Amino acid sequence: MKFDLRTLFENCKLMLRRPSHVQVAALCYRQVNQNATEYEVLLVTSRGTGRWIIPKGWVIEGKNGPQSALQEAWEEAGVETATVLPQPLGYYHYNKILKSGLPRPVRTTVYAIYPTRMRSNFPESDQRKLQWTSPQVASKLVDEPELKEILRNFDPQYIP
Repeated sequence: MKFDLRTLFENCKLMLRRPSHVQVAALCYRQVNQNATEYEVLLVTSRGTGRWIIPKGWVIEGKNGPQSALQEAWEEAGVETATVLPQPLGYYHYNKILKSGLPRPVRTTVYAIYPTRMRSNFPESDQRKLQWTSPQVASKLVDEPELKEILRNFDPQYIP
């Protein structure tokens, strides 16, 4: 195997510089009862590892954060129409592993989305599982500490 000094140098620069990239995520929720005192949130499995996450992805050119989050909710969970709150619920960070194997730090902005129509057939329906659960249970199923905190504190009654 040939040693490539230039590639090593470029990889070292990336690791030392560690730019933060921005993604958006959809925290989809629904009422469980008529009194609006209980809610469930939607988790989906990641395509790569099968771990529980919320729908997320890169900001889409020509769309703002909430619109991009709604697009991700459609592609990954089948949310066809929804009410999307324009103000973020919060942020969480994680390292996305690139095809090269290097980690890339990502800052993810989370938007609350209340689905009004969902489809069972959506772009990634054959690649993901969906689960509605309480925010407290969801916080135990996801890996990212800051997302756990967002889920533990989630209460749609107090969303502005």
